[in-house]
Amino acid sequence: MEALNYANVWEANAGAQPDHPAVIQGPRVVSWGQFDRHADALAADLLTHGLTQGSKVCAYLYNGPEFLETFYAAFKAGLTPANTNYRYGPEELHYLFDNADAEAVVFHSGFAETLEQVRHRLPLVKRWIAVVEPGHPVPDWAVDYAEITAKDPAERPVRALWGISDDDMLFIYTGGTTGMPKGVMWRLGDLWAATGGGGNALQGLPPLTSIQEAQTRLSDPAWVKPAGLAASPLMHATGLIGAMGSLTLGGTSVLLPSRKFSATELWSEVERLKVTRIGIVGLAFSGPMLEALDAHPGRWDLSSVRLIGSSGSMWSHENKQGLLRHMPGAVLLDSFASSEAFGMGSSQSTAGGEAQTAKFVVGPNAAVFTEDGRRIEPGSGESGIVAVGGFMPMGYYKDPEKTAKTFRVIEGRRWCLPGDWATVNADGTLDLLGRGSVCINTGGEKVFPEEVEEALKRHTAVRDAVVVGLPDPRFGERICAVVELMPDVETPSLAELSAHVKSALADYKAPRGLVVVDSVGRAPNGKVDYKATKARALAELGAAV
Repeated sequence: MEALNYANVWEANAGAQPDHPAVIQGPRVVSWGQFDRHADALAADLLTHGLTQGSKVCAYLYNGPEFLETFYAAFKAGLTPANTNYRYGPEELHYLFDNADAEAVVFHSGFAETLEQVRHRLPLVKRWIAVVEPGHPVPDWAVDYAEITAKDPAERPVRALWGISDDDMLFIYTGGTTGMPKGVMWRLGDLWAATGGGGNALQGLPPLTSIQEAQTRLSDPAWVKPAGLAASPLMHATGLIGAMGSLTLGGTSVLLPSRKFSATELWSEVERLKVTRIGIVGLAFSGPMLEALDAHPGRWDLSSVRLIGSSGSMWSHENKQGLLRHMPGAVLLDSFASSEAFGMGSSQSTAGGEAQTAKFVVGPNAAVFTEDGRRIEPGSGESGIVAVGGFMPMGYYKDPEKTAKTFRVIEGRRWCLPGDWATVNADGTLDLLGRGSVCINTGGEKVFPEEVEEALKRHTAVRDAVVVGLPDPRFGERICAVVELMPDVETPSLAELSAHVKSALADYKAPRGLVVVDSVGRAPNGKVDYKATKARALAELGAAV
């Protein structure tokens, strides 16, 4: 019996409602029929050009229908799709594509100049496919995405000889505490189950049991097809999994027209398209959203919004209260999750029932353990590492050491422990403390300090540098550089050092604060006290915890 997951459920949705919108981005409307045809054509092209079972297909794309079509094509063909952070510089990109063993890369043509610097070092890539942007023609070493997807394969749906299986995979590349991105290996069967199995617990919808059931529910007049807006980039798990969920329920994935987030644009699209669900990443999104509503009360009809969900970054109690004043009928869901661990906890807020910041109801498959594997007793005041069991990834691609550290057997069962610390209250709820490492989370992006430090130290005026995260009301944390200068040099400005970092790394890794010191205070073994350095930076800049 064929697996029940994304490829054949989405095909069933397309067959039942070919004219219903699958993806909308501004004026672009891709129907379910078009969505399915494009994915078939792309899948056929990849198979024709030598990709085989499990071959990796990287989506190096801004938000757009092509991102979701690329993943859909991979699902159909039994290939492994992987996300790519489009903010990465050349060396970060090379690392990711090389680590993933990428055999095809689908990219926006505006990235061609960056790819030109690394593609000769990626001999495994058989197919470079460019989504054309105005002013950026398809390079001579790539092929046009639109030309590929305009062709209708002779046989549909496209299936490789090996068909589709629960063992097919999806990689979610995520920044982590080791500095370089890690490929989280999700079996599609596990991911399907972990995300509801085609149902929706919040709406009381049980998992699907058959393809026929998927088709039948779409013909039911009472079935509500969601219009889910992914405010965050699809290159991150929050945006991607949310968009995939809307499609699985036979709804529409709504993407913002602009590449730079605009809260006024978001609310205008919510009103125009009667969006029912919005996916965000904490205060980096919800802060501007509330500011826009407060500045323009009553401007938008938001009565269609039933749910705003956030994952990947802290969402404050005060912000939730503000949003609920404007949308008293909405539910705000703060999910405690990561790319490798779904369902660690959740916090649900409604008008008159707002939850506190960092307090989560523990998930049914979650627990908190000490570092030596002892379960934390509720109300003990003891802190521990949050773990989640049940359906989870196989581990990190080509990193057995990190896999063994994160995925552990405790109490006779396998758990995922991404590294988040919490205490357990007497009522069983969690108070989240944060990561136990020095990893910085800025607006949902994880930044490894040593990577930025090395970039800073390549500046001619910098002798040594330490990078810490300081509190930020919108992004959770902002990056601060604590630098020791070379003798007799002019002190560089924050703007100069930030530009220097941006020349090598993604923009979000650049410092937004600067403290100049006589010495960073490294110990004889070369290590630095990050806690003391952070306190030093807080005192210097006058920031409040």
